Order: sequence, then structure tokens, then C-alpha cells
Amino acid sequence: MRRLPAVAALLGALTLLPPALVSAAPATPATPIAAATPAPIFAFEQFALPNGMRVVLHVDKALPNVFVDIAYQVGSRHEVKGRTGFAHLFEHLMFMGTKRVPNGEFDAKMELVGGYNNAWTSNDFTNYWETGPTGSLDLLLYLEADRMRDLGTSMTQEKLDIQRDVVKNERRQSYENRPYGKASLLQEERLFPVGHPYHHPVIGSHADLEAASVRDVQEFFATWYDPANAVLSVSGDFDTKAARATIEKYFSTIPSRGKPKSPDLPPPVVLEKNVREVVVDDVELTQVTYAYHTPARGSDGDAVCDLLATALGEGKGSRLEERLVVKEKLAQSVAVEEDSRVAGSVFDITVQLKSGASLEKVEKILDEEIAKLVKSGLTDAELARAKALVETRFIGDLEALRQRGTAFSLWTQLYGSPDHAAAELGRHQKVDGASALGVARQVFGGKRVEMIVTPKVAPPAAPAVVKPVKKGGK
Repeated sequence: MRRLPAVAALLGALTLLPPALVSAAPATPATPIAAATPAPIFAFEQFALPNGMRVVLHVDKALPNVFVDIAYQVGSRHEVKGRTGFAHLFEHLMFMGTKRVPNGEFDAKMELVGGYNNAWTSNDFTNYWETGPTGSLDLLLYLEADRMRDLGTSMTQEKLDIQRDVVKNERRQSYENRPYGKASLLQEERLFPVGHPYHHPVIGSHADLEAASVRDVQEFFATWYDPANAVLSVSGDFDTKAARATIEKYFSTIPSRGKPKSPDLPPPVVLEKNVREVVVDDVELTQVTYAYHTPARGSDGDAVCDLLATALGEGKGSRLEERLVVKEKLAQSVAVEEDSRVAGSVFDITVQLKSGASLEKVEKILDEEIAKLVKSGLTDAELARAKALVETRFIGDLEALRQRGTAFSLWTQLYGSPDHAAAELGRHQKVDGASALGVARQVFGGKRVEMIVTPKVAPPAAPAVVKPVKKGGK
């Protein structure tokens, strides 16, 4: 789950980016961000193929590498009742091979030229990427186009059975048999009501995965794995004219049924009361998570919550870590995150207690610190620190070619253009104390889900202290 943060003065941020990354635009006098239209930070070309697939090309010759990323607008929120987990299942099925590139050869061909790949699925998107030396670009594009064209028609019962078992085992390893994993599955169900697209987890359920048929899988592929539903980005050391010709050769003849209609976004969820769930698990330490509903991804409120999360829980200078870890020594760790999503985000505060620490005392401190935030907001120093940390993380991420290429694909899916880095910086930069206080009151003034995970076996009591008996007289 991303945290696309960012901030500080735009011109100051630009000086931290390598010169090769900055768009070759004429210099302009420094002006306040609020009064200026953000200039492009990155140089890129974008175009669309006749079948509707959008393409972004970004040249960076700092290293002799290329990065290919393709984002499909399909995630767990696009699934229907009884077919949960399909988006993530497809992340696995997409590596099962076609007639031209049989199972196992996708990775083998890529690794032979020094490349590698991976993929991920979220509530809102499924993303595939490959990277390799400059000379591998033609192969990377061919492999990606081949499976977009023919994966659905190449699906067999054997392939489905193999990957279904892999995903079911992943659910066991990542959630059911992983410390604190059961609670994370329950949290989604408690936060979002039945019928909401986020009510079920991305991983899906065993029953739905088991019920999937080859026809179901082929229909899912035909609906969502359409070129009109995809954004392809190519970044790195390559010639744009040659790359465009290759992309047109491999992708433009893939037929399209038109961009599928995503489900309508539901209204924001409002909890009527606090929901408390106690999970007894095979863990050593008690853990508490408070989860709140927050504004949707890309909104100003979402940007404020990035900063609130940083101020509350990132580093020793943050409120909760300073009090619970450093001062009171009650917590092993503190993690605070704004999990940004298209249909409504989630703000998580998670505290893992030290052995023997009082859960009651930890929750009392959490409530005290939240109450202070709702009453007075962030100090100027806290807000400045949060902006600096968010900016550093944002720029650091975009310095990596892989992060940059993925951002271009996702920003194009979300906002219609890859030119969003400056706007992201600006959304965080314009947050002031008053807006931070308003969002804090909106979020923390509402109800929450409380997930408490306790050990199956209570930790052993501390040994009694026995005072030594003095020998002899007085």
C-alpha cells in the first residue's frame, strides 16, 4: 500500500532531483506554490494506441537499464460476490504461459538476458513490471504483449489448479498462520460493511478460490485485461522513436472490447459505534490497532492524513513513539500509516506492547494523545518536520527508476496523466495548521475499529524478589 507523500517548496525539491530527471523547461522566477501552475518535474512522451492502451515514455540515461511497467485498473474492489480473490489470482496466472511462451519460459527468457520481474495486486489495481539491461527492451515488451493478447485463451484447468493452490497456500502463510495475520483479515470486515468493495481482502477466500472455473477466469481476463484498461510505461535508457515503433508493432493489433466500466464508488463509510475485536493468536506480544476511515486517495484530506501519520508515529520525534517507546517504555514498536485507497482510505495506529506491559495503560495513553491532537492540532514544528520527512520519502522513491515507472503508470490510471509529481508535492505543501486540525477532528472525532491481539499463552510472571536473610546479630 502506498504512501505517496511529498512536500516542501517545489523549487527546493527540484534541486534534489538528478538533472537527468528534470524536464528541459526554461527557467522561471521563483513564485509561491499557491500562485503558480506546477511545472513538469519529469520529461516524458505519452500517446494512445488505436485499441485504447495508453503509453508513457520516460528517458533517463543515468544507467544502461530499462524498466517496463503495466498497470491494469482492476483490483479486489472490481470483484463480484462469490468470486473474491480473482484479481490476485490473476497476478499469478499471468505467469503461466501462452502458446508462444509456454509455462516457465517467461522468467527463463528474461533471466537469460539479465532481466527480472514481479507483480502486485491491491484493492484498486494490478501491476506488472520487468527490468533489464538496455538491449532487453524488445524482449520485455514482446513478453508483456504476448500474455495480454493470449493468456485468457491459453488458460487450462491444470494451470488454474496449480495457481489456485499457490494462492490458497499464500493465504495460509501470509495471514492465517502468520503472527497477527488473522486480525488483519478481520479488520477489513469490521471496517467495511457487507456489500462494500473493500469488505473482503485482496487475497480472497478459500471457498471462492476453490469455486473458480476456467470459464470464470477467461471471462475475468476478457473483461479487465483489455488494452483499453491498461497503461504501459517505459523508463530508462532507450530511444523513444525505436521504442514507440516496437510498442506499436506488438500492442496495437491486440483487439479491444472497449474500456470496462468500473463499479460505482460507494459513499464514505461512517461507523455508528466503536467496534472492538479481541483475537487470541499464537504470538508472544500483545498488539493493539486503532483503524479510522479517512478521505479517498488523491484528496486534500488524504494528504493531510499522510502528515498526521508521520507526526504521530514516524521516528523518535513523533508523539506516540516518543511517549510509548522512549519515555514510558511500554511499547516494542509503533507504526502509523495512511493506507490510501480510491473508495476511501484507512488510517492505522498499531502498537506492539512490550512483554508484561499494561494494555489498559497503553490504550489510555493512545486516547490521551488523540484527544490532544483533536483539541490543539499539530504544532508548527511538528508540521514542518512531517512535511520534511514526507518530502524526503517522496523524492527518494522517485529517484529509483522502478518506483518512477510504476508511479507514471498509476498516476495515469488515477489522474489521466503521468505529470502528477508536482501536484503531489503541492497537495502536502499547502497543508497548514488549521487544515490539519480540521481533518484531525473529522477523522478522530468519528468511530473506529479496535483490533486487539493477545497471546494464547500468557507470558510467565516475573519471579518474586526474595530478600536475603541476614545472618548473625543485628
